[in-house]
Amino acid sequence: MQIPVTEAGQVPDGAYLLDVREPEEWTAGHAPGATHLPMMDVPVRLDEIPRDGDVVVVCRSGGRSGQVVAYLMHQGYDNVANLDGGMLDWAAAGRPMVSEDGQPARVL
Repeated sequence: MQIPVTEAGQVPDGAYLLDVREPEEWTAGHAPGATHLPMMDVPVRLDEIPRDGDVVVVCRSGGRSGQVVAYLMHQGYDNVANLDGGMLDWAAAGRPMVSEDGQPARVL
C-alpha cells in the first residue's frame, strides 16, 4: 500500500491536522489548530476523524503517523496523508507552534 505524504510547507489551508503523539509531546509543542488524538486512541475514536476534506496525520518524525494513515486507509478513508518528517520537519520549516505548558514550543 502506498502511503500518501505531504511536506510541512505543502499542508493545504483548512486541512484537519491530526496529531497522534503522546500527551507530553502534545503539551510541549504542536501546530495551532491541530487536533490531539493519541495513536492508541484512534480505533475507539474513529468517528471523530472527518471523512471529507484533507486530513494530515502528524507525529514526531512520521513513523507513527504513517501507521495511522495506513490504518485509516484500511478503514475506508481516502482523504488522509502522512506529514513527511513529522513535527521535526514542521518546526524546521518555521511553521507556527504553540505549547500548553507556558514554555516555548518545542518538539519532544
